[in-house]
Amino acid sequence: MNKVVLTGRITRDPEIRYTQTGIGTVSFSLAVDRQIKDASGNRQADFINCVAWRNQAEFISRYIKKGYMLCVEGRITTRSYQGQDNAMHYVTEVVVDQVENLTPRQNDMNGYVDNRQAGMQTNYQQPSYQQPSYQQPTYQQPTNQQSNYDNGPMSINNLSVDDDDLPF
Repeated sequence: MNKVVLTGRITRDPEIRYTQTGIGTVSFSLAVDRQIKDASGNRQADFINCVAWRNQAEFISRYIKKGYMLCVEGRITTRSYQGQDNAMHYVTEVVVDQVENLTPRQNDMNGYVDNRQAGMQTNYQQPSYQQPSYQQPTYQQPTNQQSNYDNGPMSINNLSVDDDDLPF
């Protein structure tokens, strides 16, 4: 299985390009922090190249800017090409299948505002629930109805099935 999930910050504003057949594509890199800090206490980051096509490329080019936190799901691909200097170049990248913007929504035209940094607090109220009143269901025994099950072969809608006919 070839599946990759990355969470990181986009390193530059994405620019959409179109192939000769009109298919949109966006190439970008994500700065993904490593879990372990180095000797000086700083986190290192890996810069991972990604490419998105079609609808994902349209979404990224419209709504994503440099520095936004993204969650990207896709697959790793490798390819090679010969450059103008006749040297072989090898590329490893993540082909994006899904992308999710993890940056908070924009509050105004000046940019994104983190509510914690702005000193704003959101007051949540616990919803009050009233215990519904349920009535205990009453069950009655069937009256003078012939059971579909008897000691012999089972009979369901005039279909007779012996125990020997069952696969289990």
